[in-house]
Amino acid sequence: MQIGTRNPFSKLVVLSLLLVGSIAFLAPFLWMVSTSLKPLNETMSLPPRWFPSIIQWHNYRDAIDAMGHFWRYAGNSLFLCVMSVIGTVSSSALAAYGFSRLTWKGRDKLFLVLLATMMVPFPVIMVPIFSLFKTLGWIGSFKPLWVPSFFAGAFNVFLLRQFFLTIPTDISEAARIDGCSEFQIFWKIILPLARPALLVVALFQFMFTWNDFLGPLIFLTEQKDFTLALGLQSFQSQNGGTAWHQLMAASTMVVLPVIILFFFTQKSFIEGIASTGAKN
Repeated sequence: MQIGTRNPFSKLVVLSLLLVGSIAFLAPFLWMVSTSLKPLNETMSLPPRWFPSIIQWHNYRDAIDAMGHFWRYAGNSLFLCVMSVIGTVSSSALAAYGFSRLTWKGRDKLFLVLLATMMVPFPVIMVPIFSLFKTLGWIGSFKPLWVPSFFAGAFNVFLLRQFFLTIPTDISEAARIDGCSEFQIFWKIILPLARPALLVVALFQFMFTWNDFLGPLIFLTEQKDFTLALGLQSFQSQNGGTAWHQLMAASTMVVLPVIILFFFTQKSFIEGIASTGAKN
């Protein structure tokens, strides 16, 4: 049955399922926000209280003061996000252009090898990577967390390659006839047309870097260099008991930038995902 001829009952069922699913996914976030506004004695009360008896906005200020280096952690996370996004988008776009718009011997076989690297979990290569960065003298610095982003990752290359394949080759051929170099075609024609896909890659990388916990845990040694994800863990374990209302307040402030970013880029994000791999 086509969507246009779907009866009202089926539409109601679909909307009901979407509503139930949305509530299920939204409930943990709402509980986190609710807990961040409660007094400490209500955070573990039984039965659980969804709404605080007294809204304590100062929990957010107290959480920042208790963490001590909250804004430094935020600056570290933002720096790593910016550098990682720049490296990922630039390197992945170049690699994807070579795999999609240029013809060379062994291209498809090498692309399959690149995709095969997605099957290797990070814990398998964690020790060799740590040894490599230790040899370079990078342990305890930010370099292990952003320099690898300038060496394109398989997933992002695959995503951009599929989008580049949807761009008609006639455009590139016309540009070559006009005397454009291969880099000019890439920079002035392909990249502007692939803006939605580039935004998707940038958003994915930003979210991954902002929420990354394992990387900073392995490579960072000084507390002043911690990211927000690592700072939250340190805040939870620095006291004998967990101040859940302050921890939830800090967690809300950590999650909020990603939600706001997705809210403002939602249209382009969905457009980029929907158009990837779809022939025009």
